[in-house]
Amino acid sequence: MSARIATVSRDTNETQITVSVNLDGEGRLNCETGVPFLDHMLDQVARHGMIDLDIHAKGDLHIDDHHTVEDLGITLGQAFNEAIGDKRGIYRYGHAYVPLDEALSRVVIDFSGRPGLYMNVEFTRDTIGRMDTQLFWEFFQGFVNHARVTLHIDNVKGFNAHHQAETIFKAFGRALRMAVAEDPRMAGQMPSTKGSL
Repeated sequence: MSARIATVSRDTNETQITVSVNLDGEGRLNCETGVPFLDHMLDQVARHGMIDLDIHAKGDLHIDDHHTVEDLGITLGQAFNEAIGDKRGIYRYGHAYVPLDEALSRVVIDFSGRPGLYMNVEFTRDTIGRMDTQLFWEFFQGFVNHARVTLHIDNVKGFNAHHQAETIFKAFGRALRMAVAEDPRMAGQMPSTKGSL
């Protein structure tokens, strides 16, 4: 496979965001979003996904974090969609269960070309740090719409909201890693009976 890298910028009246992604990276993150807990979660995605991420975001944080988090999901999704190319030779599907103390989450992803988010998470707190837990749904919805993936997220158990979120993002990174990996048995073939994704 050729290098699977992409850089995408999104510039609106609410946010200015640039995301670079290397799907065959070493798990490195260079990140400045202005939303500290989101930075911590993106570090989990990079590290556990073995994906290099370079993310710079400036948003209207004086209002709240909503636009920055949502638009970052959109831009990250666009970068993944560009980097993955035509999807020949990849596993396509990925899944992971990840525990952290009492919390356990499951994430399943399909690089299907069909956006869909199915998220079953009941956070035990409304905020983690200063981040509104409702914004996780906005982040993942932006990602799936623009990466064109089907994504199932289930928090199976957990009472510590930080642990709930961290298991979700670690499992997301692990599922991404599995799905985008090269499948030696596919060797350039399209992982679909349709012939395209």
